[in-house]
Amino acid sequence: MEKIDKDIEAATPDVAPGRPSDESRPPATDFFSRVNAKIHSIKYLEARGIERVPESERHKVGVSNYMQMSLLWFSTNITANNIAVGMLGPLDYGLGFTDAALCAAFGAVLGAIGVAYMSTFGPASGNRTMVIARYFMGYWPSKICALLNIVIMLGYGMIDCLVGGQILSAVADGSMSVVVGVIIIALISWLVVLFGMSVFQYYERWAWIPQLLALFVLVGSAGPKFDTSIASTGDSATINGNRLSFFSLCLSASVAWAPAGADYYVYYPSGTKKWKTFAMTTLGIGLSLAFANVMGVGLASGTFSQPSWASALDVSSGALILEGYAGLGGFGKFLGVLVALGLIANNIPGTYSATLGFQVLGRYTARIPRWFLSCISVIIYTACALGGRNQLFDIFENFLALMGYWVTIYLVIALEEHLIFRRTHGFDWETWSDRSKLPLGLAAFTAFVIGWVGAILCMYQVYYVGPIAKLASADGADLGIWVGSSWAMIVFPPLRWLELRKFGR
Repeated sequence: MEKIDKDIEAATPDVAPGRPSDESRPPATDFFSRVNAKIHSIKYLEARGIERVPESERHKVGVSNYMQMSLLWFSTNITANNIAVGMLGPLDYGLGFTDAALCAAFGAVLGAIGVAYMSTFGPASGNRTMVIARYFMGYWPSKICALLNIVIMLGYGMIDCLVGGQILSAVADGSMSVVVGVIIIALISWLVVLFGMSVFQYYERWAWIPQLLALFVLVGSAGPKFDTSIASTGDSATINGNRLSFFSLCLSASVAWAPAGADYYVYYPSGTKKWKTFAMTTLGIGLSLAFANVMGVGLASGTFSQPSWASALDVSSGALILEGYAGLGGFGKFLGVLVALGLIANNIPGTYSATLGFQVLGRYTARIPRWFLSCISVIIYTACALGGRNQLFDIFENFLALMGYWVTIYLVIALEEHLIFRRTHGFDWETWSDRSKLPLGLAAFTAFVIGWVGAILCMYQVYYVGPIAKLASADGADLGIWVGSSWAMIVFPPLRWLELRKFGR
Protein backbone atom coordinates (compact mmCIF):
# COMPACT_ATOMS: atom_id res chain seq x y z
CA MET A 1 0.00 0.00 0.00
CA GLU A 2 2.88 2.33 0.78
CA LYS A 3 4.32 1.70 -2.69
CA ILE A 4 0.98 2.60 -4.32
CA ASP A 5 0.86 5.86 -2.36
CA LYS A 6 4.34 6.80 -3.60
CA ASP A 7 3.41 5.96 -7.20
CA ILE A 8 0.32 8.17 -7.09
CA GLU A 9 2.23 11.06 -5.54
CA ALA A 10 4.92 10.73 -8.22
CA ALA A 11 2.31 10.94 -10.97
CA THR A 12 0.97 14.29 -9.71
CA PRO A 13 2.92 15.72 -6.78
CA ASP A 14 0.68 18.57 -5.78
CA VAL A 15 -2.68 18.64 -7.51
CA ALA A 16 -4.28 21.09 -5.14
CA PRO A 17 -4.06 24.57 -6.63
CA GLY A 18 -2.63 27.47 -4.73
CA ARG A 19 -4.73 30.56 -4.53
CA PRO A 20 -7.72 30.17 -6.90
CA SER A 21 -8.07 32.70 -9.67
CA ASP A 22 -11.11 34.94 -9.96
CA GLU A 23 -12.53 32.61 -12.62
CA SER A 24 -12.43 29.58 -10.35
CA ARG A 25 -12.92 30.89 -6.81
CA PRO A 26 -15.71 28.92 -5.08
CA PRO A 27 -18.94 30.74 -4.18
CA ALA A 28 -18.82 32.62 -0.91
CA THR A 29 -21.73 30.77 0.69
CA ASP A 30 -20.65 29.44 4.08
CA PHE A 31 -22.31 26.05 3.79
CA PHE A 32 -20.98 25.34 0.33
CA SER A 33 -17.49 26.52 1.28
CA ARG A 34 -17.39 24.16 4.25
CA VAL A 35 -18.60 21.19 2.21
CA ASN A 36 -16.20 22.00 -0.62
CA ALA A 37 -13.26 22.36 1.75
CA LYS A 38 -14.10 19.06 3.42
CA ILE A 39 -14.23 17.25 0.08
CA HIS A 40 -11.00 18.87 -1.13
CA SER A 41 -9.25 17.65 2.01
CA ILE A 42 -9.68 14.04 0.87
CA LYS A 43 -6.30 12.55 0.06
CA TYR A 44 -5.43 12.35 -3.66
CA LEU A 45 -8.48 14.37 -4.68
CA GLU A 46 -7.56 17.03 -7.24
CA ALA A 47 -8.80 20.48 -6.25
CA ARG A 48 -7.49 22.31 -9.30
CA GLY A 49 -9.85 23.28 -12.09
CA ILE A 50 -8.89 25.25 -15.19
CA GLU A 51 -6.22 27.41 -13.52
CA ARG A 52 -2.82 27.30 -15.16
CA VAL A 53 -0.38 24.95 -13.40
CA PRO A 54 2.74 26.92 -12.38
CA GLU A 55 6.18 25.41 -12.88
CA SER A 56 6.60 24.98 -9.12
CA GLU A 57 3.77 22.41 -9.06
CA ARG A 58 4.94 20.27 -11.97
CA HIS A 59 6.93 17.06 -11.58
CA LYS A 60 10.20 16.10 -13.20
CA VAL A 61 10.05 14.18 -16.45
CA GLY A 62 11.95 10.99 -17.22
CA VAL A 63 11.69 7.88 -19.37
CA SER A 64 8.82 6.48 -17.29
CA ASN A 65 6.83 9.69 -17.71
CA TYR A 66 7.12 9.58 -21.49
CA MET A 67 6.09 5.93 -21.36
CA GLN A 68 3.10 6.95 -19.26
CA MET A 69 1.91 9.12 -22.16
CA SER A 70 1.63 6.08 -24.41
CA LEU A 71 0.17 3.83 -21.72
CA LEU A 72 -2.49 6.42 -20.86
CA TRP A 73 -3.75 6.58 -24.43
CA PHE A 74 -3.30 2.85 -25.05
CA SER A 75 -5.48 2.03 -22.03
CA THR A 76 -8.01 4.67 -23.06
CA ASN A 77 -8.57 3.35 -26.58
CA ILE A 78 -8.00 -0.42 -26.63
CA THR A 79 -11.65 -0.78 -25.68
CA ALA A 80 -14.92 -2.32 -26.84
CA ASN A 81 -16.46 0.93 -28.09
CA ASN A 82 -13.68 1.20 -30.67
CA ILE A 83 -14.26 -2.42 -31.65
CA ALA A 84 -17.86 -1.41 -32.34
CA VAL A 85 -16.64 1.46 -34.55
CA GLY A 86 -14.78 -1.04 -36.73
CA MET A 87 -17.93 -3.11 -37.16
CA LEU A 88 -19.51 -0.29 -39.15
CA GLY A 89 -17.18 -0.84 -42.12
CA PRO A 90 -18.65 -4.14 -43.35
CA LEU A 91 -22.10 -3.72 -41.78
CA ASP A 92 -23.08 -0.14 -42.65
CA TYR A 93 -20.77 0.74 -45.53
CA GLY A 94 -20.71 -2.62 -47.31
CA LEU A 95 -16.91 -2.75 -47.36
CA GLY A 96 -14.86 -5.91 -47.72
CA PHE A 97 -12.46 -7.02 -45.02
CA THR A 98 -9.33 -5.58 -46.63
CA ASP A 99 -10.92 -2.25 -47.53
CA ALA A 100 -12.48 -1.80 -44.09
CA ALA A 101 -9.33 -2.85 -42.22
CA LEU A 102 -7.11 -0.43 -44.15
CA CYS A 103 -9.54 2.47 -43.74
CA ALA A 104 -9.89 1.72 -40.02
CA ALA A 105 -6.16 1.51 -39.35
CA PHE A 106 -5.01 4.51 -41.36
CA GLY A 107 -7.96 6.64 -40.22
CA ALA A 108 -7.04 5.90 -36.60
CA VAL A 109 -3.38 6.84 -37.11
CA LEU A 110 -4.16 10.07 -38.97
CA GLY A 111 -6.55 11.14 -36.22
CA ALA A 112 -3.93 10.27 -33.59
CA ILE A 113 -1.51 12.73 -35.22
CA GLY A 114 -4.03 15.54 -34.65
CA VAL A 115 -4.41 14.60 -30.99
CA ALA A 116 -0.63 14.38 -30.54
CA TYR A 117 -0.13 17.86 -31.98
CA MET A 118 -2.59 19.40 -29.54
CA SER A 119 -1.14 17.39 -26.65
CA THR A 120 2.25 19.10 -26.99
CA PHE A 121 0.71 22.34 -25.71
CA GLY A 122 -0.04 20.79 -22.30
CA PRO A 123 3.52 20.80 -20.90
CA ALA A 124 4.44 23.97 -22.81
CA SER A 125 1.58 26.03 -21.38
CA GLY A 126 0.37 24.37 -18.19
CA ASN A 127 -3.12 25.15 -19.48
CA ARG A 128 -6.03 22.88 -20.28
CA THR A 129 -6.86 22.30 -23.93
CA MET A 130 -9.98 24.46 -24.05
CA VAL A 131 -8.11 27.25 -22.27
CA ILE A 132 -5.41 26.96 -24.95
CA ALA A 133 -8.20 27.32 -27.53
CA ARG A 134 -8.53 30.95 -26.42
CA TYR A 135 -5.17 31.67 -28.04
CA PHE A 136 -6.34 30.22 -31.34
CA MET A 137 -10.05 31.07 -31.45
CA GLY A 138 -10.25 34.11 -29.18
CA TYR A 139 -11.77 34.36 -25.71
CA TRP A 140 -15.43 34.34 -26.71
CA PRO A 141 -15.43 32.07 -29.81
CA SER A 142 -13.43 29.47 -27.88
CA LYS A 143 -16.51 28.91 -25.72
CA ILE A 144 -18.22 27.40 -28.76
CA CYS A 145 -15.41 24.86 -28.97
CA ALA A 146 -15.71 24.18 -25.23
CA LEU A 147 -19.42 23.51 -25.60
CA LEU A 148 -18.89 21.20 -28.57
CA ASN A 149 -16.14 19.39 -26.66
CA ILE A 150 -18.52 18.77 -23.78
CA VAL A 151 -20.87 17.16 -26.29
CA ILE A 152 -18.04 14.92 -27.56
CA MET A 153 -16.87 13.84 -24.13
CA LEU A 154 -20.34 13.20 -22.70
CA GLY A 155 -21.27 11.48 -25.96
CA TYR A 156 -18.37 9.10 -25.51
CA GLY A 157 -19.49 8.54 -21.94
CA MET A 158 -22.91 7.56 -23.18
CA ILE A 159 -21.45 5.15 -25.77
CA ASP A 160 -19.03 3.61 -23.25
CA CYS A 161 -21.78 2.95 -20.74
CA LEU A 162 -24.04 1.56 -23.44
CA VAL A 163 -21.51 -0.87 -24.94
CA GLY A 164 -20.37 -1.95 -21.46
CA GLY A 165 -23.96 -2.51 -20.39
CA GLN A 166 -24.61 -4.62 -23.49
CA ILE A 167 -21.60 -6.85 -22.83
CA LEU A 168 -22.41 -7.35 -19.15
CA SER A 169 -25.99 -8.21 -20.05
CA ALA A 170 -24.75 -10.74 -22.63
CA VAL A 171 -22.35 -12.28 -20.08
CA ALA A 172 -25.29 -12.75 -17.70
CA ASP A 173 -27.31 -14.43 -20.51
CA GLY A 174 -29.90 -11.67 -20.26
CA SER A 175 -30.54 -12.13 -16.53
CA MET A 176 -28.92 -8.72 -16.02
CA SER A 177 -30.55 -5.95 -18.01
CA VAL A 178 -28.55 -3.50 -20.11
CA VAL A 179 -29.78 -0.80 -17.73
CA VAL A 180 -28.01 -2.39 -14.77
CA GLY A 181 -24.83 -2.85 -16.81
CA VAL A 182 -24.89 0.81 -17.86
CA ILE A 183 -25.18 1.93 -14.24
CA ILE A 184 -22.27 -0.31 -13.14
CA ILE A 185 -19.92 1.20 -15.77
CA ALA A 186 -21.06 4.72 -14.91
CA LEU A 187 -20.57 4.32 -11.15
CA ILE A 188 -17.02 2.96 -11.37
CA SER A 189 -16.08 5.68 -13.87
CA TRP A 190 -17.50 8.35 -11.57
CA LEU A 191 -15.47 7.08 -8.61
CA VAL A 192 -12.15 7.46 -10.43
CA VAL A 193 -13.02 10.77 -12.12
CA LEU A 194 -14.09 12.22 -8.79
CA PHE A 195 -10.51 12.04 -7.50
CA GLY A 196 -9.02 13.57 -10.62
CA MET A 197 -5.56 13.50 -12.15
CA SER A 198 -3.48 11.46 -9.70
CA VAL A 199 -5.78 8.43 -9.40
CA PHE A 200 -6.77 8.76 -13.06
CA GLN A 201 -3.15 8.60 -14.25
CA TYR A 202 -2.41 5.64 -11.98
CA TYR A 203 -5.49 3.76 -13.19
CA GLU A 204 -4.62 4.28 -16.86
CA ARG A 205 -1.05 3.10 -16.23
CA TRP A 206 -2.25 -0.46 -15.68
CA ALA A 207 -5.72 -0.71 -17.25
CA TRP A 208 -4.33 -1.78 -20.64
CA ILE A 209 -2.95 -5.08 -19.36
CA PRO A 210 -6.20 -7.04 -18.82
CA GLN A 211 -7.66 -5.44 -21.97
CA LEU A 212 -4.76 -6.50 -24.15
CA LEU A 213 -4.78 -10.03 -22.75
CA ALA A 214 -8.54 -10.33 -23.30
CA LEU A 215 -8.25 -9.11 -26.90
CA PHE A 216 -5.32 -11.42 -27.64
CA VAL A 217 -7.49 -14.34 -26.53
CA LEU A 218 -10.29 -12.94 -28.72
CA VAL A 219 -7.92 -12.99 -31.70
CA GLY A 220 -7.17 -16.66 -31.07
CA SER A 221 -10.78 -17.60 -30.38
CA ALA A 222 -12.62 -15.56 -33.01
CA GLY A 223 -9.86 -14.88 -35.56
CA PRO A 224 -10.21 -18.19 -37.44
CA LYS A 225 -13.87 -17.31 -38.07
CA PHE A 226 -13.18 -13.89 -39.56
CA ASP A 227 -14.33 -13.92 -43.18
CA THR A 228 -11.45 -12.15 -44.88
CA SER A 229 -12.83 -13.09 -48.30
CA ILE A 230 -15.82 -10.74 -48.24
CA ALA A 231 -15.59 -8.03 -50.90
CA SER A 232 -16.93 -4.48 -51.03
CA THR A 233 -20.35 -4.18 -52.67
CA GLY A 234 -21.53 -1.71 -55.30
CA ASP A 235 -20.04 -0.09 -58.36
CA SER A 236 -16.61 1.55 -58.24
CA ALA A 237 -18.00 5.03 -57.47
CA THR A 238 -20.11 3.70 -54.60
CA ILE A 239 -17.23 1.67 -53.17
CA ASN A 240 -14.90 4.67 -53.31
CA GLY A 241 -17.50 6.82 -51.61
CA ASN A 242 -17.99 4.23 -48.86
CA ARG A 243 -14.24 3.90 -48.38
CA LEU A 244 -13.92 7.65 -47.90
CA SER A 245 -16.92 7.80 -45.57
CA PHE A 246 -15.65 4.98 -43.34
CA PHE A 247 -12.10 6.33 -43.37
CA SER A 248 -13.49 9.73 -42.29
CA LEU A 249 -15.55 8.08 -39.55
CA CYS A 250 -12.52 6.27 -38.09
CA LEU A 251 -10.50 9.48 -38.32
CA SER A 252 -13.30 11.28 -36.46
CA ALA A 253 -13.32 8.67 -33.69
CA SER A 254 -9.58 9.17 -33.21
CA VAL A 255 -9.21 12.94 -33.67
CA ALA A 256 -12.15 13.59 -31.33
CA TRP A 257 -9.61 13.41 -28.48
CA ALA A 258 -7.74 16.47 -29.81
CA PRO A 259 -9.85 19.03 -27.85
CA ALA A 260 -8.82 17.21 -24.66
CA GLY A 261 -5.28 16.13 -25.55
CA ALA A 262 -3.38 18.68 -23.46
CA ASP A 263 -5.55 18.20 -20.35
CA TYR A 264 -3.56 15.20 -19.13
CA TYR A 265 -0.07 16.68 -19.55
CA VAL A 266 -0.38 19.98 -17.64
CA TYR A 267 1.68 18.63 -14.72
CA TYR A 268 4.63 17.92 -17.02
CA PRO A 269 7.34 20.66 -16.99
CA SER A 270 7.64 23.16 -19.84
CA GLY A 271 10.99 21.58 -20.75
CA THR A 272 9.27 18.35 -21.81
CA LYS A 273 10.45 17.42 -25.30
CA LYS A 274 7.71 18.21 -27.80
CA TRP A 275 8.77 15.57 -30.28
CA LYS A 276 8.69 12.91 -27.59
CA THR A 277 5.26 14.03 -26.43
CA PHE A 278 4.07 13.94 -30.03
CA ALA A 279 5.61 10.55 -30.78
CA MET A 280 4.46 8.79 -27.61
CA THR A 281 0.92 10.15 -27.93
CA THR A 282 0.67 9.11 -31.58
CA LEU A 283 2.03 5.68 -30.70
CA GLY A 284 -0.44 5.11 -27.85
CA ILE A 285 -3.52 6.25 -29.74
CA GLY A 286 -2.59 4.92 -33.17
CA LEU A 287 -1.70 1.39 -32.07
CA SER A 288 -4.66 0.90 -29.73
CA LEU A 289 -7.29 2.33 -32.04
CA ALA A 290 -5.99 0.55 -35.13
CA PHE A 291 -5.97 -2.78 -33.27
CA ALA A 292 -9.45 -2.30 -31.78
CA ASN A 293 -10.97 -1.06 -35.04
CA VAL A 294 -9.57 -3.96 -37.07
CA MET A 295 -10.92 -6.40 -34.47
CA GLY A 296 -14.34 -4.87 -35.05
CA VAL A 297 -13.96 -5.29 -38.80
CA GLY A 298 -13.10 -8.95 -38.27
CA LEU A 299 -16.06 -9.64 -35.99
CA ALA A 300 -18.42 -7.91 -38.42
CA SER A 301 -17.04 -9.95 -41.32
CA GLY A 302 -17.79 -13.14 -39.43
CA THR A 303 -21.49 -12.33 -39.27
CA PHE A 304 -21.73 -13.02 -43.03
CA SER A 305 -20.68 -16.66 -42.64
CA GLN A 306 -21.40 -17.55 -38.99
CA PRO A 307 -25.15 -17.77 -38.20
CA SER A 308 -24.49 -17.65 -34.45
CA TRP A 309 -22.57 -14.40 -34.86
CA ALA A 310 -25.36 -12.89 -36.95
CA SER A 311 -27.86 -13.86 -34.24
CA ALA A 312 -25.65 -12.30 -31.56
CA LEU A 313 -25.41 -9.09 -33.59
CA ASP A 314 -29.21 -8.94 -33.71
CA VAL A 315 -29.08 -8.68 -29.92
CA SER A 316 -26.30 -6.07 -29.67
CA SER A 317 -22.73 -5.34 -30.64
CA GLY A 318 -21.74 -6.31 -27.10
CA ALA A 319 -23.32 -9.73 -27.59
CA LEU A 320 -21.29 -10.16 -30.80
CA ILE A 321 -18.05 -9.43 -28.95
CA LEU A 322 -18.96 -12.01 -26.33
CA GLU A 323 -19.89 -14.53 -29.04
CA GLY A 324 -16.29 -14.28 -30.20
CA TYR A 325 -15.36 -16.11 -26.98
CA ALA A 326 -17.82 -18.94 -27.68
CA GLY A 327 -16.34 -22.30 -26.80
CA LEU A 328 -14.28 -20.99 -23.89
CA GLY A 329 -17.06 -21.55 -21.35
CA GLY A 330 -16.79 -19.67 -18.06
CA PHE A 331 -13.36 -18.33 -18.99
CA GLY A 332 -14.89 -16.66 -22.04
CA LYS A 333 -17.49 -14.97 -19.87
CA PHE A 334 -14.79 -13.81 -17.48
CA LEU A 335 -12.94 -12.24 -20.40
CA GLY A 336 -16.20 -10.64 -21.50
CA VAL A 337 -16.46 -8.98 -18.10
CA LEU A 338 -12.89 -7.68 -18.46
CA VAL A 339 -13.72 -6.21 -21.87
CA ALA A 340 -16.82 -4.52 -20.44
CA LEU A 341 -14.96 -3.06 -17.48
CA GLY A 342 -12.22 -1.91 -19.82
CA LEU A 343 -14.61 0.75 -21.10
CA ILE A 344 -14.10 2.55 -17.81
CA ALA A 345 -10.59 3.44 -18.99
CA ASN A 346 -12.13 5.16 -22.02
CA ASN A 347 -14.80 6.86 -19.97
CA ILE A 348 -12.57 8.42 -17.31
CA PRO A 349 -10.55 10.91 -19.41
CA GLY A 350 -13.63 12.00 -21.36
CA THR A 351 -15.61 12.73 -18.21
CA TYR A 352 -12.63 14.53 -16.69
CA SER A 353 -12.28 16.80 -19.73
CA ALA A 354 -16.02 17.47 -19.85
CA THR A 355 -15.88 18.92 -16.33
CA LEU A 356 -13.09 21.27 -17.40
CA GLY A 357 -15.13 22.26 -20.45
CA PHE A 358 -17.99 23.34 -18.21
CA GLN A 359 -15.61 25.57 -16.26
CA VAL A 360 -14.34 27.22 -19.45
CA LEU A 361 -17.86 28.25 -20.48
CA GLY A 362 -18.07 31.23 -18.14
CA ARG A 363 -17.38 32.87 -14.80
CA TYR A 364 -20.27 31.20 -13.03
CA THR A 365 -19.58 27.65 -14.20
CA ALA A 366 -15.87 28.21 -13.45
CA ARG A 367 -16.79 28.64 -9.79
CA ILE A 368 -18.37 25.20 -9.60
CA PRO A 369 -15.81 22.69 -8.24
CA ARG A 370 -14.57 19.99 -10.59
CA TRP A 371 -15.78 17.19 -8.30
CA PHE A 372 -19.38 18.48 -8.46
CA LEU A 373 -19.26 18.83 -12.24
CA SER A 374 -18.04 15.22 -12.37
CA CYS A 375 -21.25 14.13 -10.68
CA ILE A 376 -23.39 16.17 -13.07
CA SER A 377 -21.53 14.83 -16.13
CA VAL A 378 -21.98 11.19 -15.10
CA ILE A 379 -25.69 11.71 -14.47
CA ILE A 380 -26.15 13.31 -17.92
CA TYR A 381 -24.49 10.60 -20.00
CA THR A 382 -25.95 7.77 -17.92
CA ALA A 383 -29.45 9.09 -18.57
CA CYS A 384 -28.65 9.45 -22.30
CA ALA A 385 -27.26 5.90 -22.44
CA LEU A 386 -30.41 4.50 -20.87
CA GLY A 387 -32.58 6.43 -23.30
CA GLY A 388 -30.60 5.46 -26.42
CA ARG A 389 -29.74 1.86 -25.59
CA ASN A 390 -31.51 0.48 -28.68
CA GLN A 391 -29.87 2.78 -31.27
CA LEU A 392 -26.15 2.23 -30.75
CA PHE A 393 -24.99 2.00 -34.37
CA ASP A 394 -27.06 5.04 -35.39
CA ILE A 395 -25.52 7.00 -32.52
CA PHE A 396 -22.02 5.94 -33.56
CA GLU A 397 -22.40 6.75 -37.23
CA ASN A 398 -24.09 10.13 -36.79
CA PHE A 399 -22.40 11.38 -33.62
CA LEU A 400 -18.79 10.60 -34.51
CA ALA A 401 -18.93 12.07 -38.01
CA LEU A 402 -20.60 15.27 -36.82
CA MET A 403 -17.97 15.78 -34.12
CA GLY A 404 -15.15 15.16 -36.56
CA TYR A 405 -16.26 18.11 -38.69
CA TRP A 406 -15.65 20.78 -36.08
CA VAL A 407 -12.51 19.23 -34.59
CA THR A 408 -10.68 19.16 -37.91
CA ILE A 409 -11.74 22.74 -38.66
CA TYR A 410 -10.45 23.82 -35.26
CA LEU A 411 -7.16 21.97 -35.78
CA VAL A 412 -6.58 23.70 -39.11
CA ILE A 413 -7.10 27.12 -37.51
CA ALA A 414 -4.80 26.20 -34.61
CA LEU A 415 -2.07 24.99 -36.96
CA GLU A 416 -2.16 28.14 -39.07
CA GLU A 417 -2.22 30.45 -36.05
CA HIS A 418 0.71 28.58 -34.55
CA LEU A 419 2.89 28.12 -37.64
CA ILE A 420 2.13 31.34 -39.51
CA PHE A 421 1.26 34.05 -37.00
CA ARG A 422 2.99 32.81 -33.82
CA ARG A 423 6.11 31.37 -35.38
CA THR A 424 8.41 34.11 -34.09
CA HIS A 425 6.87 35.53 -30.90
CA GLY A 426 5.03 32.49 -29.53
CA PHE A 427 2.40 32.61 -26.77
CA ASP A 428 2.18 34.32 -23.39
CA TRP A 429 0.61 31.48 -21.43
CA GLU A 430 0.24 33.54 -18.25
CA THR A 431 -2.49 35.68 -19.83
CA TRP A 432 -4.86 32.72 -20.13
CA SER A 433 -7.68 34.55 -18.31
CA ASP A 434 -6.96 38.13 -19.47
CA ARG A 435 -9.46 38.93 -22.23
CA SER A 436 -7.67 42.17 -23.11
CA LYS A 437 -4.50 40.28 -24.13
CA LEU A 438 -6.10 37.36 -25.95
CA PRO A 439 -7.08 37.42 -29.64
CA LEU A 440 -10.51 38.85 -30.45
CA GLY A 441 -11.20 35.77 -32.55
CA LEU A 442 -13.04 37.52 -35.38
CA ALA A 443 -10.96 35.81 -38.05
CA ALA A 444 -11.07 32.42 -36.35
CA PHE A 445 -14.84 32.61 -35.79
CA THR A 446 -15.48 33.58 -39.41
CA ALA A 447 -13.24 30.80 -40.73
CA PHE A 448 -14.90 28.36 -38.33
CA VAL A 449 -18.37 29.25 -39.62
CA ILE A 450 -17.27 29.09 -43.27
CA GLY A 451 -15.71 25.70 -42.60
CA TRP A 452 -18.98 24.51 -41.10
CA VAL A 453 -20.88 25.71 -44.17
CA GLY A 454 -18.54 23.63 -46.33
CA ALA A 455 -19.00 20.61 -44.06
CA ILE A 456 -22.80 20.89 -44.19
CA LEU A 457 -22.82 21.15 -47.98
CA CYS A 458 -20.67 18.02 -48.23
CA MET A 459 -21.93 15.88 -45.35
CA TYR A 460 -23.63 12.55 -45.94
CA GLN A 461 -25.63 11.43 -42.93
CA VAL A 462 -28.95 9.70 -42.32
CA TYR A 463 -30.59 12.96 -41.26
CA TYR A 464 -29.14 15.14 -44.04
CA VAL A 465 -27.26 14.76 -47.33
CA GLY A 466 -25.47 17.81 -48.68
CA PRO A 467 -25.81 18.67 -52.37
CA ILE A 468 -22.08 18.24 -53.06
CA ALA A 469 -22.02 14.84 -51.31
CA LYS A 470 -24.76 13.59 -53.65
CA LEU A 471 -22.50 14.20 -56.63
CA ALA A 472 -19.59 12.17 -55.23
CA SER A 473 -21.12 8.73 -55.83
CA ALA A 474 -24.40 6.98 -56.49
CA ASP A 475 -25.08 6.52 -52.79
CA GLY A 476 -23.18 9.61 -51.62
CA ALA A 477 -19.88 10.06 -49.78
CA ASP A 478 -19.16 11.99 -46.61
CA LEU A 479 -16.81 14.79 -47.64
CA GLY A 480 -17.62 17.03 -44.67
CA ILE A 481 -14.24 16.79 -42.92
CA TRP A 482 -12.22 17.43 -46.04
CA VAL A 483 -14.17 20.30 -47.53
CA GLY A 484 -14.89 21.98 -44.18
CA SER A 485 -11.25 21.99 -43.07
CA SER A 486 -9.97 23.05 -46.50
CA TRP A 487 -12.35 26.02 -46.67
CA ALA A 488 -11.27 27.14 -43.21
CA MET A 489 -7.62 26.68 -44.22
CA ILE A 490 -8.06 28.98 -47.21
CA VAL A 491 -9.95 31.85 -45.57
CA PHE A 492 -8.28 32.03 -42.14
CA PRO A 493 -4.81 33.44 -43.05
CA PRO A 494 -6.02 36.58 -44.90
CA LEU A 495 -8.72 37.23 -42.30
CA ARG A 496 -6.25 36.84 -39.46
CA TRP A 497 -3.78 39.17 -41.20
CA LEU A 498 -6.50 41.83 -41.43
CA GLU A 499 -7.47 41.30 -37.78
CA LEU A 500 -3.89 41.74 -36.58
CA ARG A 501 -3.42 44.80 -38.74
CA LYS A 502 -6.62 46.42 -37.41
CA PHE A 503 -6.58 45.39 -33.73
CA GLY A 504 -3.02 44.20 -33.08
CA ARG A 505 -4.07 41.02 -31.27
